[in-house]
Amino acid sequence: MKSYLTHLECTYCHATFSADQPHRTCDDCGKVLYPRYDLAAAGKALRPEALQGRPANMWRYFEVMPVLDEANVISLGEGFTPIFKAMRLGAELGCESLFIKDEGLNPTGSFKARGLSAAVSKAKELGLNRLTMPSAGNAAGAMAAYAAKGGLEAFLFMPRDAPPANHKEVVVTGAHLTLVDGLISDAGRLSREQAQEEGLFDMSTLQEPYRVEGKKTMGYEIAEQMGWDLPDAIIYPTGGGTGIVGMWKAFEEMEEMGWLDGKRPKMYCVQAEGCAPIVRAYRDESEFAEPWENAATIAAGLRVPAAIGDYLILGALRESGGGALMVSDEEILDYMKRVASLEGMFVCPEGAATVAALSKLLASGALKPTETILLLNTGSGLKNLELVE
Repeated sequence: MKSYLTHLECTYCHATFSADQPHRTCDDCGKVLYPRYDLAAAGKALRPEALQGRPANMWRYFEVMPVLDEANVISLGEGFTPIFKAMRLGAELGCESLFIKDEGLNPTGSFKARGLSAAVSKAKELGLNRLTMPSAGNAAGAMAAYAAKGGLEAFLFMPRDAPPANHKEVVVTGAHLTLVDGLISDAGRLSREQAQEEGLFDMSTLQEPYRVEGKKTMGYEIAEQMGWDLPDAIIYPTGGGTGIVGMWKAFEEMEEMGWLDGKRPKMYCVQAEGCAPIVRAYRDESEFAEPWENAATIAAGLRVPAAIGDYLILGALRESGGGALMVSDEEILDYMKRVASLEGMFVCPEGAATVAALSKLLASGALKPTETILLLNTGSGLKNLELVE
């Protein structure tokens, strides 16, 4: 298989850069870089029907992935997670066609496996062997696992009050863990300092170009698994927001390759009441989101006070005709139990937030009971046992 990667492009000022050298953000404006592909050639080389015989993981879309040499792919079998029809939950909510994509079945128990498989593989290909990153929890475990698999050295910085399971999965893989008294933003500051002091490469969310490429495969899978007929709406729990912008990038790429007809889902972002910078910016009609002061929520993945890709998230929400809303920690805990009792799925708190958001969207009339709606459960609730009595 051949990757059709051609270059990197700034998502804000559209400056272009070589994909043959390590880059983080745009040299000109500091915004997010996206890998770009020769999609005309990729679309000729790979047709949807040819996917059927390929391995059931995210690297089945190799032509539009950033690793050039298959030998550099570091994989634990991530991706191609199932989409379940949630009939009993849908009946309770009054939703006729409700589906859940369960990212908790990924290696390391969350969707973060996708982004870190792509980013760590590309780092290896570019000769970057010592990596650092701040994390609210699951991303740290994922980077530690993929770095271990690839023989790379990983340094992780995590809030001390992140879920204990995340601390332990970093330690057991032999990565270097620093616990921080504060939020992911404080962890990020320490990670950047160590990167500068020791020559480490910083893999922070959307502050390097390749994690988004792993996350975008959720969009490719949704299209393929739903017979190339996208749902009417997707509800996604949003911290750093790479999932939303990754799926939006995937839909754009598939349209350009002629795989989709241009009908995209309405994208909805859900955040916690104690940390909702994207919701506030969406309501204020702002291009960027101001950092959230005193961020607090039981959902570690939503406790992200500032996102470098804020303008990309907000752009996807507005372009799609979707929206942004917040839910309470009490609602999150309630829906963790309700989903488990109705569907047998132990969803993470961030996944439960999407169900709480759906209830509000149906009640307000923003979504209709007859629409096809997809929720993303981004991780396994088994990593959050401390939240369940």
